[in-house]
Amino acid sequence: MASILVTGGSGLIGKYLCNLLKSKGHKVSILSRNETSNDSDFYWDISNNFIDSKAITSAEYIIHLAGAGIADKRWTSARKKNLIDSRVHSTNLLFNKVKVLNPDLKAFISASGIGYYGAITSKKIYSETDNPGNDFLSEICVLWEKAALQFNSINIRTVVFRTGVVFSKEGGALEKIIKPIKFNVGAALGTGKQYMPWIAMEDLCYMYVSAIENSEFNGIYNAVAPDHVTNKELTKSIAKTLKKTLWLPNIPSFFLKIMLGELAVILLEGSRVSSEKIKSTGFKFKYNLLKRFLLEIKN
Repeated sequence: MASILVTGGSGLIGKYLCNLLKSKGHKVSILSRNETSNDSDFYWDISNNFIDSKAITSAEYIIHLAGAGIADKRWTSARKKNLIDSRVHSTNLLFNKVKVLNPDLKAFISASGIGYYGAITSKKIYSETDNPGNDFLSEICVLWEKAALQFNSINIRTVVFRTGVVFSKEGGALEKIIKPIKFNVGAALGTGKQYMPWIAMEDLCYMYVSAIENSEFNGIYNAVAPDHVTNKELTKSIAKTLKKTLWLPNIPSFFLKIMLGELAVILLEGSRVSSEKIKSTGFKFKYNLLKRFLLEIKN
């Protein structure tokens, strides 16, 4: 049994992961922005550089998921700053506290995103050794990972998961994609040719478990399923699974740009991302094919 501190533990991924870790016999605590009497919750205030010291000293592992939602709001200047600060400042705060209070931490495991490679549609299949892109999404991830990799400097094993779009059986991105299709008003976005690197929630959370339980995990891994699908293929697959009809034309790019502003790039662009490195660790995907995952959300 390991003692694990999780940030972002109240989010969709965090809740699933915490329950999974507990089912494996691990002791799980979360950092919360709200003061609570719950013994497994510890208070932190990033803006004031405060973390309950007991959270740090009692942890053998830290899993860092916290960060403002990329697609939750339009990317105003203030929102862009918040998206970066919520990731970088929180990571820096954890690093500074661990360095003083718990330099023997066994591992620091952080989320990142496939946005590292940039919002671009190309024929390239991106791997962990490729250079970052040159846009706002890649800027977030570059700064985020730079902060996380500081833990290497104090000889703490550091793992970073560049995560694709997480498909959950309840809530999240897939629910939003499925909803219009259920009402027979679904359509591909833009050209529909952009790839959507995805991963099932269960597989992603088992990657974090593997990073805890297998000390061979080290460095950066793409957390994406091996099955490469375009937006058009995804839309068609969902409609076929649900036995629904697609009759509308693709939603034009210009319309999404008007509605969402710069944020629209996360829907309109995307390339394939390799899962070969994570597979080389011996990790086995439960949902290596989109079709297999969709069959379980059919009802």
